[in-house]
Amino acid sequence: MDTGIGPVVGDDGIPRCPWGASSDVYVAYHDTEWGVRVAGEAAHLERLTLEAFQSGLSWLTILNKRPRFREVFAGFDADTVAAYGPRDVERLMADTGIVRNLRKVEAAITNARATVALRDRGGLEDLIWSFRPEPGPAPVLTGDVPTTSPESLALSKALKKAGFAHVGPTTMYALMEAIGLVDDHLAGCHRRGTA
Repeated sequence: MDTGIGPVVGDDGIPRCPWGASSDVYVAYHDTEWGVRVAGEAAHLERLTLEAFQSGLSWLTILNKRPRFREVFAGFDADTVAAYGPRDVERLMADTGIVRNLRKVEAAITNARATVALRDRGGLEDLIWSFRPEPGPAPVLTGDVPTTSPESLALSKALKKAGFAHVGPTTMYALMEAIGLVDDHLAGCHRRGTA
């Protein structure tokens, strides 16, 4: 049974998680962002929104479109996006610079509104980080990396209860990896344990 592969050594001699060595865009993201804690409401809303847009697509697609996502969603300022109405939805659905999926666009607006509503209960950042698990052993092969966890399931349920949409446990696990709640860099990857 194939259990995946281990770190890949790039042309620069640096070992990385295999996906993180597959393109220049991925190398930059893997080496500087993936697994690194972000700070502030907008940064957390951005990561949550982009993970939801990624569902069913390649992450490379999202990274390539990220500058435009940031423009059309006002730097992920929750107050601004929460005020979006039907004309804004039409505008977003006509924008070829982002992923044009009506359910995901509507979820982004819904999630901005839910983020604003969460402020009187500690805020989005505190809620997400309250589900940080105890560190586990380093995955050795790609097959050792889970796609969900008890914590991502609990986070998904908590966010849904708070009015968020498109926040399933797999999407929330990807968010947890992206912002450093879990360190899924493979053993032997130069980024393991650095965030």
